[in-house]
Amino acid sequence: MRWRNREKSQNVEDRRGGGGGRRIAGGVGIGTIIIAIIVALLGGDPSSFLQQSQVQQPAPTTQTTNTQQGNDDLGNFVKTVLKDTEDVWNKIFPEQLGRAYVEPTLVLFENKVNSACGFASAATGPFYCPGDQKLYIDLSFYQELKNRFNAPGDFAMAYVVAHEAAHHVQNLLGITREVQSQRGRISEKEYNNLSVRLELQADFLAGVWAHHGQKMYNFLEDGDIEEAMNAAHAIGDDTIQKRARGYVVPDSFTHGTSAQRIRWFRKGLETGDLSQGDTFAARNL
Repeated sequence: MRWRNREKSQNVEDRRGGGGGRRIAGGVGIGTIIIAIIVALLGGDPSSFLQQSQVQQPAPTTQTTNTQQGNDDLGNFVKTVLKDTEDVWNKIFPEQLGRAYVEPTLVLFENKVNSACGFASAATGPFYCPGDQKLYIDLSFYQELKNRFNAPGDFAMAYVVAHEAAHHVQNLLGITREVQSQRGRISEKEYNNLSVRLELQADFLAGVWAHHGQKMYNFLEDGDIEEAMNAAHAIGDDTIQKRARGYVVPDSFTHGTSAQRIRWFRKGLETGDLSQGDTFAARNL
């Protein structure tokens, strides 16, 4: 993917141990100190409160110079991809939806992170939190794609970023809230089916991004689409379950099969038309 020397997104919160930006992890903030004073005035023990606050915050990690340089390079890459998603959706929302796009924030973290959706570790993988409208990515997932899922390549990672940005689009359109409102009202099997449709629509929207991004920036190189397709295949529910347990349980799927994920990404890539991506109305996923 052609990405170097292009504009990077400014909507980035860097919480990595060795990173810059608006770093939050580690230490005791002024807000914590003020609360400790209030605890003391009320007769409590401020020292135990401060100790608890420090325990709850993840400590910064130490990296080697090579790792820092590698992550900085990868960090610049995902910032560039995020900027591309911003440009595409800022164009599509007015043109196809008649409304403005609200840009999300990308949070870069290491090992573990706290979000409005709760505490998560790097093992969770990249995710989007509707509660704070932020995308969370531990850059070690790039190596995970390459080594564990056998899906190398920069555009494979770009597909992942675009997929999480697509969840933000769904959140802005009220689709995520509508799906989540059904939790507890329908059976687990039926809710899993809605979850699959939500994820496949995000794959479609990632394809829509690639369609329009290519027209705007001509960023695709030979093999890029194959990298994205390979990544979509590698993280299909059936492929993951077959690798982990040797068999699949379709009723437990929450993201869709490899074939479904590839199909919907390709449909978005080929059409670039939001009206073609209603996975909830589709009979054949």
